[in-house]
Parts: sequence; structure tokens; C-alpha cells
Amino acid sequence: MSDEEIIDLFFERSEQAITELTKKHGKAAERVVRNILGDKRDAEECLSDTWLGVWNAIPPQRPAPLRTFVCRIARNLATKRYHANTAQKRDGRYDLALDELAECLPDRGGVEEALSAKELAEAIDRFLDTLSYEDRFLFMRRYWYADPLPEAARMAGMRYGTAAVHLCRIREKLKKQLLKEGVPV
Repeated sequence: MSDEEIIDLFFERSEQAITELTKKHGKAAERVVRNILGDKRDAEECLSDTWLGVWNAIPPQRPAPLRTFVCRIARNLATKRYHANTAQKRDGRYDLALDELAECLPDRGGVEEALSAKELAEAIDRFLDTLSYEDRFLFMRRYWYADPLPEAARMAGMRYGTAAVHLCRIREKLKKQLLKEGVPV
């Protein structure tokens, strides 16, 4: 079933929409939440919340591409749950990926004062457009899908050390680009 047909089912408020969405994009959403949360039970609950979030968002939205929309909802919910679960402790798994990016991005207060989150996202999108397919793929697997570095390296067809060096260089380029655009880092 096509994404457009699935979206039409949501507009009809058919429960079949969730079934078809799960068949087509469930594995991608599950991978995102498992990479972030690690715990199977938390991941299952987060996926249920994801399907509810999609149900509540469509209509009125007609997202394109649907997979990205679903994964964004899943990622946001998983990140909130992750922070709630680890409020007083450092888990290390997802914190490591966040720490890698911390030096490239402004802190929360900086984003609110200097530039809206949407503008920051647009600046990062422009930066990603300048990368080669290989580097963009690696960056997205590591920081959007929260794949562990060894897994992201494997998926990109690189050795672990090579991927680590690529990501370090990409983060440096991102930092320079954001500074050039006036984003305080």
C-alpha cells in the first residue's frame, strides 16, 4: 500500500491505517526508539505512543514523506522518555551521540535567544545538502536514527575508525558552517 493510500485511511479514520502504517514503516520507527531507549518494554510503549501521535496528527496534516514523519514522532517521544528515565544518571548509550554534537550546536538558551529551533533545523538541512551521500548517510544514521557508531559504520560500509574520523570532520564542518551563518556555538 502506498503512503498516500495510508494517509487516506487516516483521513477516513479507519483503524486499518495503523495496521498498514505499522506494516510499512513500523520497523524503521522501532529501530529509532530501540536505539534511543535500549529497553524493549519502553520501546514498545513508545511505539504505541507513536501510533497514537500519528493518529492525532493525521488529519489535518498530509505528511510527505510519511516515513520521516513517523520516525520524527517516534524519535521525539523516545528522546523525552530517555531523558525522563535518565534524569539523575548518565546512561552513556544515547548521551554519547548527544555529547558528540554538543560542541557544534548552541545550548538551549542560545537557540532560544539567537535563533528559533526551526531556523537552526533549516541551517543544519542546508549543511547536510553540502555533504556527500556517504557522509550525509553516516551523519543521519548516527545522530538522527541514533545508531551506535559501530552499527552506523557498518551500514555505511566503513571501518569503525574511518567512520569516527568522518564524523569528527563532519562535526567540525557543521560548527564552522553554523558560525558562518551567525549561530553562536
